[in-house]
Amino acid sequence: MGKAGQARQVFKTFGKNKKSIKVKTEEKKKAAPKLKKDITPGSVLILLAGRFRGKRVVFLKQLESGLLLVTGPYAVNGVPLRRVNQRFCIATSTKVDLKGANYDSVADAYFARTTSKKTKKDESGFFAAEAEKTGASEEKKAGQKKMDEPVVKGLSADHKAYLKARFSLSAKMYP
Repeated sequence: MGKAGQARQVFKTFGKNKKSIKVKTEEKKKAAPKLKKDITPGSVLILLAGRFRGKRVVFLKQLESGLLLVTGPYAVNGVPLRRVNQRFCIATSTKVDLKGANYDSVADAYFARTTSKKTKKDESGFFAAEAEKTGASEEKKAGQKKMDEPVVKGLSADHKAYLKARFSLSAKMYP
């Protein structure tokens, strides 16, 4: 920090410190981050951010991108198959049995959005009666039910009640 009003000293050098441009021949693919030690397939996590914050979900597997694949199950607490960053989760000691559940078909591409062609805007676009809403496709809904079925079967009544309950902290409560 200089004094107020002090002139900035800039000394230009010509051609001495020219940085050489290196061409990358091969870009390394980033490895997925290490999983937290408490998180194992079947463990119950608490989501801390996003639409479903405070909800308890079941961890299924880690995707190639490093995100965690979790489900509510949807029939129990309304949380669909989702990708979640492990920074926004708290692992609990509760475990759920995942026998018979197969999630190999789910990868990051499963969550990719379909791109639609943009049309040129004109007056008729402003007064269009209904804009097309794209919800979850029937295919994904059926996949959700099929994948959640073995998880729901392995839940006891207590586990279902635990997953339905929302997590929250209030004043002077410590986790």
